[in-house]
Amino acid sequence: MFFIPYCIFECPANLVLKKFRPSRWLPGITIAWGTVMTLMGLVKTYQQLVGVRVCLGVAEAGLFPGVVCECYLTLWYPRHGLQYRIGLFFGAATLAGAFSGILAFAIGFMDGARGLQGWSWIFILEGIATVLIGVLALFVLVDFPSTAAFLTPEERAFVVWKKKYDNSSVGEEEGFALRHIWAAFKDWQVAVHILSYMSVITPVFGITLFLPSIIQGFGFDTGISQLLSVPPYIFATIILLLFGYYSDHYKLRGPFIIAGLTMCAVGFAINISAASVGAKYFGTFFVVAGSYAAFPGVVSWLGNNLSGQYKRGVGMAVQIGIGNFGGAIASNIYRTQDAPRYVVGHGIELMFVGIGLVCVPAAMIAYARINARRDREAAAQGEKGVVGWTPQELRELGDRAPDFRYTL
Repeated sequence: MFFIPYCIFECPANLVLKKFRPSRWLPGITIAWGTVMTLMGLVKTYQQLVGVRVCLGVAEAGLFPGVVCECYLTLWYPRHGLQYRIGLFFGAATLAGAFSGILAFAIGFMDGARGLQGWSWIFILEGIATVLIGVLALFVLVDFPSTAAFLTPEERAFVVWKKKYDNSSVGEEEGFALRHIWAAFKDWQVAVHILSYMSVITPVFGITLFLPSIIQGFGFDTGISQLLSVPPYIFATIILLLFGYYSDHYKLRGPFIIAGLTMCAVGFAINISAASVGAKYFGTFFVVAGSYAAFPGVVSWLGNNLSGQYKRGVGMAVQIGIGNFGGAIASNIYRTQDAPRYVVGHGIELMFVGIGLVCVPAAMIAYARINARRDREAAAQGEKGVVGWTPQELRELGDRAPDFRYTL
């Protein structure tokens, strides 16, 4: 009941953001979902919990696609400086996975305080922290490079110029038109990247939601399981940042995503087997690191290869919105009756990883062929292959322009 409204409202939230100041919209929804999470700790019935979870999905839907697609990242950084920044942003979620285990262990000692159970205090305290961060963001978050007061006029001009002329030699079309939305929905890239996204996000959600339960199945009690979930996330954060740095440095996305998926496959294969407890715990490092490290690459890859603010914003919101249904799947595949090996859960995760190991190389091959064809056409037509096209026509073509080259 969280994931369905979360997925449905992601694309509309991205379009709404265009009508509001990001420095107000993003902190506003952060405060809203922090309030909802705080109230979640006060529910008394299952029906109340379901209702609050729906509200949480609606409130939280706009944050990730808003930050990645419309605010600080794709509008601030050039194509090949993007994954490392998404990695820094998503790395906060990775570290949160580490600290959540420690916090859950510590807050668990509050069980019975003021008549509330330990799980209630987890929601209340972390919800209050979210509200406070949202309020702080109201005062420190800025909108766009052109309005950033902490930059000098020369720095603002440079950031705007560098981003504007990054995707093609003549820049991107900025004006809104319904055809941008239609172009995003019918672009083959979006469909392929939705499958690639699901191949990564399903393991991310699966391991995030159930890592303590998986570790507990190794024979540890609840408290020790929470603490043992910390090291895999720390390792994952390191791998995530290394992948982001070198992916931007070499201007490649696909090979690093494949590397992350391969790590996932190895980790799930170890855990679905009858290996020793030590080996299975070692396998969780591969699953967490592989899925978390591949995630920024999947998101930034589509952002790199869709040109035009509105097409990119809609395309990435559709990718994330539909792809996040993988979270709804992941939240239901690790069943209690399958403990401790969780053959069904690990097996379904391996299936999604396999889908990614097909789709990602296929996308790389398609991009390479299109780039090669445009190179041949450019050589035949003259400098940059834009002879016969006006600057306005090239802007309207976006990533279909003859001078645009896809990132592999």
